[in-house]
Amino acid sequence: MKNAMGLAITLATLAAIPYAALADKDSPQVSPDGLQLVDKDRRGEIYADPDVEWSVYDKIKLDPATVAFRKNWQRDQNRSQPFKIQTEDMERIKSDMSKLFDEVFTEELSENGGFVITDESGDDVMRISPHIVDLDVYAPDVKSAPRVDSYTQSAGRMTLQLEIYDSVTGDLLAKASDRKEAPRRGYMQWTTSVTNRAEARRMLQGWAKELRTRLEEASKRSPGDS
Repeated sequence: MKNAMGLAITLATLAAIPYAALADKDSPQVSPDGLQLVDKDRRGEIYADPDVEWSVYDKIKLDPATVAFRKNWQRDQNRSQPFKIQTEDMERIKSDMSKLFDEVFTEELSENGGFVITDESGDDVMRISPHIVDLDVYAPDVKSAPRVDSYTQSAGRMTLQLEIYDSVTGDLLAKASDRKEAPRRGYMQWTTSVTNRAEARRMLQGWAKELRTRLEEASKRSPGDS
């Protein structure tokens, strides 16, 4: 099998394994975008173009991450404490998460990965478009609500969807999704905005490190290698 961006963006356990061994027989082998299925598990899936020469890309144009909450998150949060979560609270959390994503991924890809982060398009630039969806903060610490101490076993969960394009042609090179939940500690712990941010950072760092590692691996391979 030709190596593809699946090697670059596996956000969980992807390695250089033949396509046939990875593909779920119940999953479409080709996406509506024309990408091949590289990996699929209970947390997500990866599709990629097998003919991309990843070694030409040494710069990354990182789009701002879009953020969306789990359906009915605000309603569910306000069940026991009406008006606890206001629209401005949600917008602030989404903005903070987007900024944190940019901070974590820029640091990992540039300082640790050696990729140049740029705002310009070019033949050697890949554009990464990230989307955080189904964000579920179990115990948000918001200023608009009366102070109530919250204790949880986990800070929350979210899904990351990545789309990677050639910055010049706009061709979709790969896409992937992966779902994470903050570790369940097995005991209740006081949850604050500080602990929530720390857990979000750890989750984002895990994704960023995996992306960086696989990008480095993919850039050392040619499309004809296996």
